[in-house]
Amino acid sequence: MEKELFETDVVIIGAGPVGLFSVFELGLLDMKCHVIDILDKPGGQCAELYPEKPIYDIPGMPSVLGSELVDLLMKQIAPFNPTFHFSSMVQEITKLDNVFWEIKTDHNEVFKAKVVVIAGGGGSFLPKKPPIKEIENFESNSVFYSIKNKEIFRDKELAIVGGGDSALDWVMNLEEIAKKITLIHRRDQFRAAPDTVKKIFSLIESKKIDFIMGQVSKLSGEGGILESLTCKTTEGDIEVGCDSLLPFFGLTMKLGPIANWGLNLDENLIMVDTEKFETNEKGIFAIGDINTYPGKLKLILCGFHEAALMSQQAFRYVYPDEKLTFQYTTSSSNLKKKLGVS
Repeated sequence: MEKELFETDVVIIGAGPVGLFSVFELGLLDMKCHVIDILDKPGGQCAELYPEKPIYDIPGMPSVLGSELVDLLMKQIAPFNPTFHFSSMVQEITKLDNVFWEIKTDHNEVFKAKVVVIAGGGGSFLPKKPPIKEIENFESNSVFYSIKNKEIFRDKELAIVGGGDSALDWVMNLEEIAKKITLIHRRDQFRAAPDTVKKIFSLIESKKIDFIMGQVSKLSGEGGILESLTCKTTEGDIEVGCDSLLPFFGLTMKLGPIANWGLNLDENLIMVDTEKFETNEKGIFAIGDINTYPGKLKLILCGFHEAALMSQQAFRYVYPDEKLTFQYTTSSSNLKKKLGVS
């Protein structure tokens, strides 16, 4: 695979709410951004863990769903036209000279930027794998922890495991195109939005999908191609024929390559100052849940505050010869023009 080369003002690592709002704050100061995220879509935890979960502490919003907040942030940053690189993990950050950083991903992308903003939440998202012997032999061919193209499951017999939003949402999304779906969960109660649960029970009652209360204990097949699975239930083992297994047990977060970037850490969190939210490396900032400092609160609204202050210092690295003039979006005709406000 050939290297893809990009040059920009700022590289933001993490497309969660705080990373997205950084695009807005940096854009107001005329800084162009490329945003890298290991997930296949923007939103971070709001998109992966609680898209239908209400959030109650965003200023001015008595209640907003995680997915709605992401949609609003994407609309807010649209005037600044950021470039997104999804399903990519940053592997290396290297100082090129006194001005630029070089950032490399596992997809052979290479970025040259004056500023790096780490907004990676608690680190990299990795799927929680079920404790099934030799499951790794079927991964990528028949076992999938996320879905990037649902068409590959058309006319297939699917076993979906889990009782949360992701599992149930994909049951509903795939029910119309799959040949057969068997939903497997250790209980007959689900941890998902009430409306979603109601729809799932309706599908079960109408026999449009099968439901087994139990746990997958064994996978059978050859050459990485799944043929059937064994499900352990209170009434004994049940064999289920299937082409693909989709386990949705949530995600775990690991610091990953960040631990090797030479940044000062405190219990796997990046230490920053509270004036600029800069790390021990000049030009590298950490905002949101990934950072730590005295009095730190892991709240989205605190990450928004950190993004605003970070952007003030980032401007000085990107435009070292220019004077930074503080402006309000409510009164500045210059800022309104950038936002497309008449």
